[in-house]
Amino acid sequence: MTAKSNSEELLEFFKVLADASRLKIVGLLSQKGFTVEQLAAMLELRPSTVSHHLSRLARAGLVSARAEGYYSVYELETDALEAMARRLLSREELLAVAGEIDLDAFDRKVVADFSLPDGRLKIIPAQRKKLLAILRHIVTDFRLGSRYGEKRVNELLSRHHDDTATLRRELVGAGLLQREAGKYWRTET
Repeated sequence: MTAKSNSEELLEFFKVLADASRLKIVGLLSQKGFTVEQLAAMLELRPSTVSHHLSRLARAGLVSARAEGYYSVYELETDALEAMARRLLSREELLAVAGEIDLDAFDRKVVADFSLPDGRLKIIPAQRKKLLAILRHIVTDFRLGSRYGEKRVNELLSRHHDDTATLRRELVGAGLLQREAGKYWRTET
């Protein structure tokens, strides 16, 4: 059997808890142990339904049973639940789940949507998110560590659109270019 990937394990964790009855069972078991019959009466469910939910929770390692006379008393594995949540919901794990996603896809789509075949912009987008995508694309024309006079900045920007003043102002406003004493340079963002 192969080990589950981060995303599969996280998905299974959420699936197990993505049921109102199972969440109620977890809530009740967080207080103390109960039998199937007790849980069924409190939740107004059939004992077989409660047993099914308990078995799903047990397979996930969140619930365990101990014998008490003729009955099995189910208890929440609080430490296991907390450890699983800490591990699966850690920033590193959540980033790993999204690790294969192309984060630049939106920017590329916006640039393609707003560009003419020659690469110039049809229009400068009014919507802020789209404008920022365009600006992130344009700023790659500027080398890190180089300083540019306004004339050179305008030459570079005119490759994209005739309204170089708006592009220049927006690049500075977005923090992608810095300006001081008539010189512009790309920031390290």
